Amino acid sequence: MFLRANLRHKDGKDHTYWSLVETVRTPDGPRQKTLCYLGELNSSAQARWLRTVEVFNEQGEAQQLKLFPSHVAPPPGDPQVARVLLHKVRLERTRQFGSCFLGLELWKRLELDRFFEQTVDGEAADVPWSRVAALLAINRLCAPGSELAIEQRWYPSTALDDLLEIEDGKINDTRLYRCLDRILPHKTKLERHLKDRYGALFGAEFDVLLYDLTSTYVEGAAEKNPMVRRGYSRDHRPDCEQLVIALIVNNEGFPFSYETFDGNRADVSTMETMLRMVERKYGKARRIWVFDRGIVSEENLAAIRKRDGQYLTGTPRSQMKQLEAELLRDDWTRVRPEVEVKKVAIPQGEETYILCRTSGRQEKEKAIRNRFSNSMEKALQGLEKTIVAGRLKDRNKMERRLGKIQARHPSVNDLYDVALRDTAEGVRLFWQIKEDRKKLARITRRRLSAAHQSQGGNGGRVVGEVHAVDGGRSVVPCIKEPAVGSAFVSPVGATRQSSRDGGIPGLRVVGHAQTLAETSTSDCPKAIGERGR
Repeated sequence: MFLRANLRHKDGKDHTYWSLVETVRTPDGPRQKTLCYLGELNSSAQARWLRTVEVFNEQGEAQQLKLFPSHVAPPPGDPQVARVLLHKVRLERTRQFGSCFLGLELWKRLELDRFFEQTVDGEAADVPWSRVAALLAINRLCAPGSELAIEQRWYPSTALDDLLEIEDGKINDTRLYRCLDRILPHKTKLERHLKDRYGALFGAEFDVLLYDLTSTYVEGAAEKNPMVRRGYSRDHRPDCEQLVIALIVNNEGFPFSYETFDGNRADVSTMETMLRMVERKYGKARRIWVFDRGIVSEENLAAIRKRDGQYLTGTPRSQMKQLEAELLRDDWTRVRPEVEVKKVAIPQGEETYILCRTSGRQEKEKAIRNRFSNSMEKALQGLEKTIVAGRLKDRNKMERRLGKIQARHPSVNDLYDVALRDTAEGVRLFWQIKEDRKKLARITRRRLSAAHQSQGGNGGRVVGEVHAVDGGRSVVPCIKEPAVGSAFVSPVGATRQSSRDGGIPGLRVVGHAQTLAETSTSDCPKAIGERGR
């Protein structure tokens, strides 16, 4: 609260009118609110107003403020008056507060402060380990970085030392690493605690689980870690040893559990281990598993069926040949402007395919395939001319050249019949396009995928939920080539109903789902999206 001078020129004279103004906070920022107009004041009246200006704190206590305009000299000898040299005012050690405060509040809402106080604060330490754990978690929320980056750059720029009551100079990268070592033995308890708290706060369900694997590599020797091995590197670093990390999340993206495997562990061999691990931690339940075609095997699917579960997964491309006849038939049902679906029953099978295709990417897929086809045909013509001209006579060299051409064009290689044959003029190259494969390729250009549904089941609900969480992308990762996928609904899930509206049927999916089809008149999935790695 302060006095504001308003200058006005009237009748050839300058007049000063005063108003009492208060600064208030609004959604649009601080604003100044005029409380009353005081008119012209002489020096004594102005002094009286200055002495009566008061502000009140949250407790209602009043404090006298002696505010003086810049052209009014303060009373001499008053010890409560201080003069400030504005040109020497500077701001030092600005720190982040809002994001850190929010992270700490979420930490408390999840009751992680009490959890870690009970599990890791048993021994005396300069900094309680529960507070170091909070620091690490808040960093992952606000600005993920290495432990060294936390110590040197991020932590000094935040207000966490005050929020967590940590003394200056007590945080270093060694203490942060030691905290992770202390947390690891309580991994199972922590996962159960988070699942219970997250479910209690947000009503989350964990009957649909998405499972995938990734890898992380190390550039050192890591001689003391027997799990670090060379294997398939998703980071494109085959020169480095690595670990495989398996992660399970629910249909809202909340981490359910994780596990680490040897760096040379194949994806398909991890499913049985994860099933046993989930049962050990959370008990047996009829869960729906969602994973990509890299984890599909008959042994894995049988293990899920044995546990009375269901699955939604990517179909191996080798199994798509049995659907070629259905792909060529023109009996698709349009459920959206660019989405068509078809239900295909497999004779003497327990499951039903639901094929879905979209024309949104047809032109793009056509251009990609034409580019590769033109490139392969140009290479074949070049090789053919070289052989006819007699510049290449060794049959072994011809076969190697041909093998290189086929290796460079894997996406269109199956469209051509190519052979080296002996003739009267010598060895010649013969090639032609397979018309039946070319016709099938035109059909599958429209990013095909499918759902495999049990007889009498409805796979749309669970696929729709997964698609909504994934933001319109595919529920399982796809390979980097035109996709022809399919999805299955396991037979054990045909009669299963969820507590949610409409129920969640059991589902097994094979192939990656590309566009979610929504329809009220059929049992096709509500959405099928696409995602590339």
